[in-house]
Amino acid sequence: MAKLNYSGQNEITVNHNNPEFSASDLSTAHGAWQTYGQLDSLNRVTAANALLNQSLMPTAKRAELTWDPTGWHNKKIKSGWLYNRSHLIGYQLTGQNNNPRNLMTGTRELNAPEMLAHEDDIAYYLKQNPHGYVRYRVTPIFRGNELLARGVQLEAQSIGSNEIHFNVYIFNVQSGVTLNYADGTSQIN
Repeated sequence: MAKLNYSGQNEITVNHNNPEFSASDLSTAHGAWQTYGQLDSLNRVTAANALLNQSLMPTAKRAELTWDPTGWHNKKIKSGWLYNRSHLIGYQLTGQNNNPRNLMTGTRELNAPEMLAHEDDIAYYLKQNPHGYVRYRVTPIFRGNELLARGVQLEAQSIGSNEIHFNVYIFNVQSGVTLNYADGTSQIN
């Protein structure tokens, strides 16, 4: 996926929209859980995995974010701030906030509406199904040694149903801005 180039469509399906989880990946034997990969040698975020359930969802209001992920060169553009500190697994799903292993530099377009729409669907499903589970994996995709991810792959599968079922790639792009993926700097077009 690192070789994919943006061609005007913010989100594309991967593997015919089928997530690539094994049977053991979908096991609920140990209840809800979440894991975050170690930062790599360039301090970049790696994959985040979870078996989501209503029990992981936070009740407290989210605190302000202070961690600056790789490629963080934020600036104001016409529509607001260019970048968000994007949670790999959204705060509303696990309550993880200032966890450096769960935050990446993402454009506003990547974070909201694109990632947020999928997170909202999962959150709605979990609120409607208090004993339900959703297996979820978010993988940031970097090209070579670049510090700004080219995009993220999101895979989700509700356990026992296909109410939540997707495998998508979302490009880390922003309309009207050229991004330098090597370091996260940018130029307004």
